[in-house]
Amino acid sequence: MNKFEMIRGQKATEQLASDVEKNVLARSILFSGPACSGKGTTALELARVLSCEAGGADAQCACQSCAQHRLLANPDLLAFGPKPFSAEIAATAAAFTRDTTKAPLFARAVKKLLLRFASALWEDEPKFGKLSDMVADLEASSKEIVELATQDAKKIEKRIAAILKDTIKLESEGITDTIAIAQIRRAAAWTHFAPSGRRKFLLIENADLMQEGARNSLLKLLEEPPSAVHIVLTTEHEQALLPTILSRVRPYRFNKRPPETEASVVHEVFGDSVKQNVGVYLDSFLPVSADTLRDLAAYFAASVAMNTVVRLKRPALEQPAELVALGRHTTPIAERAGLGRPVLNRQVVIAKITTGAKNFEIRGLFQRFLRELLSFIGESFKESRGSPAYLDLWQQAVSTAGVAVGSYNQKPSAALDRLGAELSLHMLELWHPAGV
Repeated sequence: MNKFEMIRGQKATEQLASDVEKNVLARSILFSGPACSGKGTTALELARVLSCEAGGADAQCACQSCAQHRLLANPDLLAFGPKPFSAEIAATAAAFTRDTTKAPLFARAVKKLLLRFASALWEDEPKFGKLSDMVADLEASSKEIVELATQDAKKIEKRIAAILKDTIKLESEGITDTIAIAQIRRAAAWTHFAPSGRRKFLLIENADLMQEGARNSLLKLLEEPPSAVHIVLTTEHEQALLPTILSRVRPYRFNKRPPETEASVVHEVFGDSVKQNVGVYLDSFLPVSADTLRDLAAYFAASVAMNTVVRLKRPALEQPAELVALGRHTTPIAERAGLGRPVLNRQVVIAKITTGAKNFEIRGLFQRFLRELLSFIGESFKESRGSPAYLDLWQQAVSTAGVAVGSYNQKPSAALDRLGAELSLHMLELWHPAGV
C-alpha cells in the first residue's frame, strides 16, 4: 500500500513510498511542480512517516509522534519559506461552517501559518516582539477550533471571523516574499540539536525565493546535513535554483493533475462539489478576485501610459508605438470594469487601485497585481514590436516595487506611487532625454 495514497494523482509519491520502504531515501530531496499539486502536503506526510514510532506509518497510526504531526505540533518539524496562507485558511473555514467534522482541517490550515513563527526561526529577531502576542493568541485559537464544533452556528461564525482576521494580519506583517540568510542559519543551527524522536525534518517551501546569501548558507547545510535530519525543498521553478543546490538533492517531480482529479481533491478535502482545480477553488475565497486584480493593473498601466504621452508633448502620430499599444490594450479593460478612463493625478489612480484591492491586505495580492501588470506590458509589447529597453525598464521597476513591499514591508500605496513616478521618468529619458 502506498504510504502517500492520500495525495491524489502524483506518481512521484509512488517512487517516494518505494524509497522509504527500501530505506534508500536521500537526506536532501526536492519536490518540484506547479502550485497546489500536493508538494507541501506530501512533505508534511513524509515527516510523519519518517517519525512514526510504530514503524509502519499507517495513515491512522495512533503513536504520539504521528498524533503530533497531524496537529503540526511535533517538535522535530521545522518549516518556513514564503507562501500564501489566507486562501486555504478561508476555504477550510468555509468547509468547517458547512460541516463541523472539518474542524481539524481548519485548525491544521491555521497551524501551517503558525509553523512559520517557531521560536527556532525567530531567535533574537526584534520584529518578533511585535508579533509574539498575535502568535500566542492564534496558537490558543487553533487549539480551541475542534471544541468550537460543539457550539451553535452563530458562535462558530463569529469565532471563525475573528480567527480569519487574525491570520490575515499575522500573515501580512510576518511573512516576507523571500528567504533571508538569517532564517537559513537559524534552521541549520536547529538541525544540529538531537531530535526528540526518531529524526528531524526541515521543510523549506518555495526555495527558489532565497536571497543570495541564503542560497550559499543552504548549500553548506546540504553538503553536510546531520545524520538524523531529512531536508525537503519545494519549488514551482526548479530552473531558478542554483545548479550546485540541484546537484545535492534527490528530485521528485509533481505534475499538473487532470481536471477530474483536481475536482475529486476539492470534494474529498473540502467537501465541496464545485468542479474546479484546487488553485482556482482556493483563490475563490480571497476577497479580491484575479479578474479584479487584472482590471486594476490595466487601469494603472493605462494611466502611466497617458501620463507619459502628455509629458512627451508630441503630436498623436509621433507618439512611441509602445505607449500607443499599451494604452489601446489596457484602457478598454479598465473602462469595462467600471474604473473609468485613465487620469493624470497619480494619487487618484493609487487610491482607486488600493480601494479595489482591499489595500492589498491579503499577502500575495500585490505580487499578483504586479504579475498582471507585466503581462499587459508583454502583450502590448508584442503588438508594438518596440524597443527592448522599454521592456527592461518596466521589468526592473516592477521588480523593485515587488521587493519593496515583499521584503521591506513598504506600504503598497507608497510602492505604487514610486513605481508610477519612476516609470514615467524612465520612459521620458528613453524617448526624449533633452526634455527631462
